[in-house]
Amino acid sequence: MSALAFELQPALEAHEPPEARGIPRDGVRLLVAHRHDGSIEHGTFRDLPELLEPGDVIVVNVSATIPAAVPARRPNESLVRVHFATRAPHLEDDWRVVEMRSADGARPARLPAGERLELRGGAALELVAPYASGQRLMLARFCCALLVDEYLEDHGEPIRYAHVPREWPLDAYQNVYAISPGSAEMPSAGRPFTRELISRLIARDITVAPITLHTGVSSPESHEPPFPEWFEVPERTAETISAARERGGRVIAVGTTVVRALESAAAGRGCTCARSGWTSHVITPECGVRTIDGLITGWHDPDASHLLMLEAVAGAELLQVSYAAALDSGYLWHEFGDSHLILP
Repeated sequence: MSALAFELQPALEAHEPPEARGIPRDGVRLLVAHRHDGSIEHGTFRDLPELLEPGDVIVVNVSATIPAAVPARRPNESLVRVHFATRAPHLEDDWRVVEMRSADGARPARLPAGERLELRGGAALELVAPYASGQRLMLARFCCALLVDEYLEDHGEPIRYAHVPREWPLDAYQNVYAISPGSAEMPSAGRPFTRELISRLIARDITVAPITLHTGVSSPESHEPPFPEWFEVPERTAETISAARERGGRVIAVGTTVVRALESAAAGRGCTCARSGWTSHVITPECGVRTIDGLITGWHDPDASHLLMLEAVAGAELLQVSYAAALDSGYLWHEFGDSHLILP
């Protein structure tokens, strides 16, 4: 369990995209934490190119968000909401890992195995069994003539939690470089990037390299095991990272999903390799990280397992200092919130 403990006040939750608050994507606040001396500084995300060095490599997750939430009706006529988290590893497409939520999506809903739910468009969902060792997710079988992704494209909505009171279009949940549909929730560390910002990075001789990791539903709580997610590190990205390392460049991951993919691809060898498949890899301070030098991320909930990964990257003391400063300075949390850059 992470040593970081704090209480997140509702006033620090971002309730809508920054654009709705009159702030461009790259205008969100950025807290920069430096490992070498423990210092922090405050700026905005558009400062990023000047905070990095020529020869650095930024690795981004190009997975695109899918509309993974669908209303459902139970046999007793009550309504719930289904969050399609991921494909079930190593099973056919109609087998899915799902999270059941209340009708408004605000709370988890515990439903029994064996129940059959009616979905929009004449589809149905059979709840088969609890998934893995947790109680939050279930293994389910989708019943429809359409493939799941086709069905969600026609009938799904973006996953939304209680801190976002109104609906926003799917575009609000997409990163500008997203090209490969598959994430149940936006890999939100990349949301502040704009095409103009990426052009400035490239002009400064900073390479932007892609990986893919299709995210499931929100970060597991600290007591939950990691859920398998599908990832791919392309050969060209692995070569780009290796070449940067050889010439002294740094590797900066954009989001915890990128760290998980690169560490999974390292496969115990300490170097980045081309690889794809399912990963259940969990990153803790005990195992550390071997493939990255820095991390761009958002601000995580107090009970999120991702805090263990951040502690592995930043160290416990710097992480505590960063979060204390963010809380004191009114940084905003969640997918539409502010950003955190951890540098060597």
